[in-house]
Amino acid sequence: MQKPQGESVSGVHTESETTGKVITCKAAVVLGPGQPFVIEEIQVDPPQKMEVRVKILYTSICHTDLSYWKGESEAYRVYPRILGHEAAGIVESVGEGVVDMRKGDHVIPIFNGECGDCVYCKCDKTNLCERFRVHPLRSVMVNDGNCRFSTKDGKPIFHFLNTSTFTEYTVLHSACVVKIDSKAPLKKMILLSCGVSSGLGAAWNTAKVQAGSSVAIFGLGSVGLAAAEGARTRGASKIIGVDINPNKFIKGKAMGLTDFINPNDSKNPVHEIIQEMTGGGVDYSFECAGNLDVLREAFLSTHEGWGMTVLLGIHPTPRMLPIHPMELFDGRRIIGSVFGDFKGKTQLPHFAQQCMRGVVNLDEFITHELPFEKINEAFQLLADGKSLRCVLHL
Repeated sequence: MQKPQGESVSGVHTESETTGKVITCKAAVVLGPGQPFVIEEIQVDPPQKMEVRVKILYTSICHTDLSYWKGESEAYRVYPRILGHEAAGIVESVGEGVVDMRKGDHVIPIFNGECGDCVYCKCDKTNLCERFRVHPLRSVMVNDGNCRFSTKDGKPIFHFLNTSTFTEYTVLHSACVVKIDSKAPLKKMILLSCGVSSGLGAAWNTAKVQAGSSVAIFGLGSVGLAAAEGARTRGASKIIGVDINPNKFIKGKAMGLTDFINPNDSKNPVHEIIQEMTGGGVDYSFECAGNLDVLREAFLSTHEGWGMTVLLGIHPTPRMLPIHPMELFDGRRIIGSVFGDFKGKTQLPHFAQQCMRGVVNLDEFITHELPFEKINEAFQLLADGKSLRCVLHL
């Protein structure tokens, strides 16, 4: 295929053409809750101090994108906006002060950034960052409170989760960009931007699943199946999947699921079934559904005395935790996990190398691939429960 005029072999415009200049490119813009994405030409400003402009080569869709697209919470409804946070690409240019990346580097964006300098980043007990932690309501750049995207007539287009990857070019703060091995397959590396890192990291880093232990996973989307893969790689002997879609067990077997429960197949509460299956409850449970009733079942499915529940689902409801304080005296614990407790810039490059060596099975997570222009079809696949990750090729 003849390469586009003015572009290098890698697909990145030559530095003399674009560095320091506005780039016109295609993006999928959402104009209102539930409205179809519109593929239109937008303008992308040059990166400012400590920012990076990236050419996106692959991106995919997560349930968080789906929630924001639907506008499930009033606070999500900021338009026009460019969604997307799972992606991989190549650095087109860097702003003043960026020293850990340069033009041509292979990178992945992360929604939970790491500046490396704040009190949070210097603490080994958290992967949050004071300025660049995941911020569901932020829709502008941190540096100046403005947008780097605009329509062709100059009107701002808002950002999303520090990333905005449904576009041929995006601008991110360098704290939210991770340089990875240039030999890593970029199409698979998109999974490390969110789903696989969040689920697998919850098993590895948050719960610290031990060999021979028992696990229950509630909600078998990409994050839940990544938690199963994490438990499998740590040697868990029993991994129970819970989902109302029986097809998920077929897929889940490749990620280590040993048992499957469909809540619709029994009149008994799921936690009672799990307690009977395991002789009192599992060692670890993972709630990946974003449903408070499911969270309570996950909590009660763990063993008294030492059971741990890890909360991964996004909960837009104003309802509070469905747990009485006295229940915690039974020895069960509950904890939340953001981005699998990975410190993105510090730890993800090594994780990418582990994936390259086959420690983690990434292939099973990519169920569909489509051209970028078919993004609406890709969203429908996820909404219908027919895909785990659909990779969009830009």
